[in-house]
Amino acid sequence: MNASINAKKGCNTEVNAHFSCFLLHHGHSCITFTFPSVHEPVHCSCSKYTIYFNHPFIPSCPGSLRQEVLQLQLSTKASLKGAKNGVKGEAAASDDELTSDVLSHYSSASESTSVVEEGTGSEQVDEQTAQEETEDKLKLCIDNLTDKSAKTRLAALESLRQAFSSRVLYDFLTERRLTISDCLERSLRKGSGEEKAASATVFALLCIQLGGGDEAEEGFKMLRPPLTATLSDSSASIAARQSCARTLGMCCYVSSAEDGEDLIKSLALLESVFMSSYPNGEGVLPTPKPGSAGLHTAALQAWSLLVTICPTSRLTVLLSHHLPKLQACLQSSDVNYRIAVGETIALLVELGREIDEEFEVEDGESLCECLKSLATDGNKHRAKNDRRKQRSIFREVLHYIENEDFTEEKIRFGVENVYIDSWVRRRIYDAFKEILESGVRDHLQFNQLLRDIFGLGPPLILDAAVKGNKISRFEKHLFNSAAFKARTKQRNKVRDKRADVM
Repeated sequence: MNASINAKKGCNTEVNAHFSCFLLHHGHSCITFTFPSVHEPVHCSCSKYTIYFNHPFIPSCPGSLRQEVLQLQLSTKASLKGAKNGVKGEAAASDDELTSDVLSHYSSASESTSVVEEGTGSEQVDEQTAQEETEDKLKLCIDNLTDKSAKTRLAALESLRQAFSSRVLYDFLTERRLTISDCLERSLRKGSGEEKAASATVFALLCIQLGGGDEAEEGFKMLRPPLTATLSDSSASIAARQSCARTLGMCCYVSSAEDGEDLIKSLALLESVFMSSYPNGEGVLPTPKPGSAGLHTAALQAWSLLVTICPTSRLTVLLSHHLPKLQACLQSSDVNYRIAVGETIALLVELGREIDEEFEVEDGESLCECLKSLATDGNKHRAKNDRRKQRSIFREVLHYIENEDFTEEKIRFGVENVYIDSWVRRRIYDAFKEILESGVRDHLQFNQLLRDIFGLGPPLILDAAVKGNKISRFEKHLFNSAAFKARTKQRNKVRDKRADVM
């Protein structure tokens, strides 16, 4: 129904209001009034009802995400006179339908335009402010690397580790790389075991941040001597030596040429570390010292990362020398070292088949029998989680050795995917993931080094419309719940079939 109300607005100023609204009151019929655009509550002398309206022609305030919602409360008691004949009822219904259509249309239009508004100046200012605050904190952490207190230096190293792993800071670090490298070198030479381990990890992150250019190569040449000295020092802490092994492999992989001298020296040093776990002349594995299995695992994984960039002539020698010895190490008492050995064997076989399609492993039948026993290992003296993890890995290794079958894995980040379709790519991805931890997806999205390694091209630039298409957290929850129910039903069917067979 159409109505005209003389209302008081502000200081006794009478306004003749016409706008679209809905009268809602305890189950009463919804009545439509027509008033002009207003931006403030209007009080009129009618019965005590609350009117909510959402006029499509009222301009939104700058930066608002929803259309303006105004509320009118009629405070005095009076009787509302409405027409009861059929013609007026039909007119009121048609007015309701028209108003509803218009409101829904403009509501959707407002939501779509708000996506564009979100990506404008205010967001850019917030990002710039956050960037400046982050850089100020990083400058303070860099200054604290030279503090006299070991506790302060460790806290600064931990803050730098978190910052370097979670975001790309190439421009900021390029200007300060020499200062940071000098501080890290001092910590590697004179710090405690904990400080050496933290410094080595931060240096690996620094090399990843700087990429494979001259800056990373310059830093690696500066810090390679203290890294190798710590790794070779048997009196140094195991944690520091493990961290140095991982850093040596990563930094050499990022900054060295395929036939570089640094590559050959790093391979030899890492070999000298994990070869102490090889069987002696009688074929008996040595008794591991406390903590040595973790060091051997880190050195073997770093070595296998560097093997992926070895020239063919060098690779042929490594295959013939290490494959037979590594088969014997599958009987190691440490589950993580056994898994690292199995993955390295699969990697070497894959590289051998790339060189020669008819490449065969020496004593392949014995290797397959050993892999089968590990893939079905049910010894109760081993932890349940260790058995599960070991069986999963060695099933994949066995399938590849026998059938050249690799289980492809898809890693999703942002709106992109990277596919892990070989043992080489898995070793490279796992190496970066071990150092970057949860920040590996951010670096895959924005770090040019990782995008070049995995063939992703330049970083994608997403506009506001693309960002606005992301589903909400509630929608994700609904989707995950539905997927969980479907997966549970499917697994129950499989369990029922297994029960029938048994």
